[in-house]
Amino acid sequence: MNVRTIRYLLFRTRRSILTSSRHSAGQPPQDENTRFNPAPTSKYDWIGPPDRLSNLRPVIYHIPENETQLERKLRHLRQETEDWNHAFWTYQNVTFTKEKEQFILSQLKLKGLTEKDERGRQRTLSSEEMAVFYKHFLDKNCKKHASYNKEWYRRNFTITLLMGRVTLHSIWRALSGQVRSKRKTMMPE
Repeated sequence: MNVRTIRYLLFRTRRSILTSSRHSAGQPPQDENTRFNPAPTSKYDWIGPPDRLSNLRPVIYHIPENETQLERKLRHLRQETEDWNHAFWTYQNVTFTKEKEQFILSQLKLKGLTEKDERGRQRTLSSEEMAVFYKHFLDKNCKKHASYNKEWYRRNFTITLLMGRVTLHSIWRALSGQVRSKRKTMMPE
């Protein structure tokens, strides 16, 4: 895995909502730093800390030395699915937070209250009042969540099938004597 790929994977969680799904691989952001950085010799997938907007943990997938086309296809599909999932939840969580703040401010305004009390503390609404917002938000986004779930299941089913094919291919390779490491060509004597 080259440095550009690692940086791309590490920084993709910090991209803006609009560019998260359109960012081209191989051109990572230049000015960001992170503590989530696996060793180049690592032979395992690495799972990072939760993203502050999507609450999802980014994964850096291990690239085997002699990755087959089928393994590459699986890894790319897993990464695309993770990027898609990250973009959806980032947008959904940001939208939820903004609408929640607007709802709280509008309800406080209706009551004739300010955002902060006499001691400078943030005013809140009761759980019954917030239940109105939660129900409205879920009702408004019901179709969006249903289509997300449908696509999520479709992607995971495809990934599961590909994982099965990769496993069968690995078993076949092991049984037929093919080795994953660099193959030695046999010279006739």
